[in-house]
Amino acid sequence: MKNIVLIGMPGVGKSTIGVILAKEIGYQFVDSDLLIQKQESRLLKDIISSEGVEGFLSIENQVNASIDVSDSVIATGGSAVYGAEAMAHLKEIGTIVYLKCSFDTLNKRLGDLKGRGVVLKKGQTLKDIFEERRVLYEKYADIIIEENEKGIEETLSLLLDALHTLG
Repeated sequence: MKNIVLIGMPGVGKSTIGVILAKEIGYQFVDSDLLIQKQESRLLKDIISSEGVEGFLSIENQVNASIDVSDSVIATGGSAVYGAEAMAHLKEIGTIVYLKCSFDTLNKRLGDLKGRGVVLKKGQTLKDIFEERRVLYEKYADIIIEENEKGIEETLSLLLDALHTLG
């Protein structure tokens, strides 16, 4: 089976669900944010503050486009969908799952964005990036999992059912 690539806004649980899913199906777990930090030897927020948003997105695109794994669950950063080359590559090597949740749920979960290394252009609000990215997530997704008000177990169960249906 191909890889499973998780996309979605920061705070939807890509890393949390990714680790549990990988254990459940016997896959490796890959966190693309950690790959970026390893390559750059710095934290995401430090990359963003020194390289700027565009610089960070360029690094993220390059790292994601070069992920070379199989039988893995890959959790991407929320801004991965801005990288066209990376998304084309990830779609080629895996099934893309969009973990979707409402703006209100996200807003409650996220709190302070700056400390999370969230990519925000000057003057952008969480609502702005939510609206901007939602279109991209839907464009790239092979599977969309609605996780509003659902716990991890329920989201995982929906995801496993959707993957089995895909074959």
